[in-house]
Amino acid sequence: MSDAFEVASIPFVKASACGNDFLIIEGERAIEDIAAFTRRVCDRRRGVGADGVEWIYPASDADIEARLVNADGSAAEISGNGTRCVAAYLASQKKKEKFLIRTGAGLKTCVLTGRNSNLYEFETAMGPPVVEEELSLVLNRGVVRGIPVSMGNPHYVVFVDEILPDWMVEASEIGHHHHFKDGVNVEVVAIEDANTIDVRFFERGVGETLSSGTGSCASAVAAIATQEAKSPVQVRALGGVQTVRWEQEIFLRGHAELVCRGELLVR
Repeated sequence: MSDAFEVASIPFVKASACGNDFLIIEGERAIEDIAAFTRRVCDRRRGVGADGVEWIYPASDADIEARLVNADGSAAEISGNGTRCVAAYLASQKKKEKFLIRTGAGLKTCVLTGRNSNLYEFETAMGPPVVEEELSLVLNRGVVRGIPVSMGNPHYVVFVDEILPDWMVEASEIGHHHHFKDGVNVEVVAIEDANTIDVRFFERGVGETLSSGTGSCASAVAAIATQEAKSPVQVRALGGVQTVRWEQEIFLRGHAELVCRGELLVR
């Protein structure tokens, strides 16, 4: 019996940066609805499973252009971890130690600082942050205070004495608060010492993630700006540790692992 449908295959690479996982797919493939396709392949039961897809394209001013689409199909400006995953993908193909990647938040430079088989370490120049004054929001449980930070995408950093098991309830409400018309990434931060913070992440278009590159940057920036920490800052999350240093701009150091390669079948 012959198939009633013509089936096409689309190559992909899956990569993970401290448990924040992405599919890397060439964007010039014939896909009519990228948002719907992204939702399907990121589904952890019916697809490959990922926090988002980094759609890559040729770029005239960089090694590659990366356009991030979240697991829910919404577009995002940038993922620090996703950008690092793209850099690992490039490093697996080219004998270079420095990669320039165009993102929705501008050009980012990833410098290879270590490699062990399919595990890569990069330091990424993330650009200067924008830190705003403390902002109070009225939630169902009461008033919460946090620091808005932009890393080319929006963040809201909340400091707590202890990260409680139900932290996601408040983080989700903040992420969908009417004050943020385009949504916001939420970080819940507990200060361990002057150079170490514990963070949980609730990201736009995804929900809880085990790690976040821009979220790690925003958390460290907010801690330094409020004199709760000093650069460099180790950011500890459920998926692992990243290091953030703040000079004239922000530098993010962490790992990215190429997990697998495969083909997605599309009818």
